[in-house]
Amino acid sequence: MAQKLLLMAAGGTGGHMFPAQALAEAMLRRGWRVKLSTDARGARYTGGYPHTTEITEVSSATFARGGLLAKAMVAPKIAAGVTRMALQMRRDRPDVVVGFGGYPSIPALGAATLLKLPRMIHEQNGVLGRVNQLFATRVAGVACGVWPTDLPEGVDGVHVGNPVRGAVLERAGWDIPPGDYPMSVLVMGGSQGARILSDVVPGAIAALPEALRSRLRVSHQARDEDGARVTQFYAEHGISADVQPFFADVPARMSEAQLVISRSGASSVADIAVIGRPSILIPFAAAAGDHQSANARGLVDAGAAILIPESALDVSALAEQMSAVLSNPDGASQMARAALQVGIPDATERLVGLVEQLSEEGMT
Repeated sequence: MAQKLLLMAAGGTGGHMFPAQALAEAMLRRGWRVKLSTDARGARYTGGYPHTTEITEVSSATFARGGLLAKAMVAPKIAAGVTRMALQMRRDRPDVVVGFGGYPSIPALGAATLLKLPRMIHEQNGVLGRVNQLFATRVAGVACGVWPTDLPEGVDGVHVGNPVRGAVLERAGWDIPPGDYPMSVLVMGGSQGARILSDVVPGAIAALPEALRSRLRVSHQARDEDGARVTQFYAEHGISADVQPFFADVPARMSEAQLVISRSGASSVADIAVIGRPSILIPFAAAAGDHQSANARGLVDAGAAILIPESALDVSALAEQMSAVLSNPDGASQMARAALQVGIPDATERLVGLVEQLSEEGMT
């Protein structure tokens, strides 16, 4: 029997790329051949992908950035990407195409639509991204990471959860509660970092009582342009900190952290829930449809996370909530257990089931 081929298409952020990585790991174990179509930004997140994943960079573009000339070139770039991908698919016909969102997924999904190949999408958030909105009525199904997901009329979704990488599953259930010993705090602004966290978190940590602050080790993910000032602030206040634009070992750092302070992107929330850590979540206020607040809702309602809206985020409010968690070992452990109840560790297997079903049944 010929080896089946899965073609995945994902945009250039960790929120799209990490669920795709989880699916790649699972399908390769099942003997499938796996290809990934992404852009140069997405390629930066492929270091953890299995080495047998075939990675192709495609031409795509977005109307959301650039001046008039750049916007005028968007349609030709997308058309060129779709044409090139269609030619590749004619030569190496995928059994299933799965899109994970982001503009770099347009060429693969567009070509699969033209060639009438079996195709589906996975939406990580509670509100469809622009590209997934475009293709939701043109695919066999929509696998949803958050439930309920706001879907177009006539489109049915299947709740599978957000797949997490094997490195995350390996750390599931670790619980090192706060105590009278060195502790860790992980600060994440999503795979892109977040300026507001770099503006507020260091000051909040500096405002903690000395007895608590002196025992903290901080892992802080900051944008390149913010890294130097954040590093300097921590150093000037005697706070032990590792400041980087991207942590390749987030699962390890998260499992060892007594507290996670994070944006509530879908992948971050899924990792926090599966590993089971107490968290303070600050949803990105400008997210389309306020989907980051929707992402956080499960953890917050379960008592696993504290939500602070951007409008209410300041040094004093954050320091107060950090102190409440880090000074209460029993409460922190309860938050960790609650997070585990929200997590969907078999999300990848659920998505695998849909992919294999689509490969057998095709478009209906």
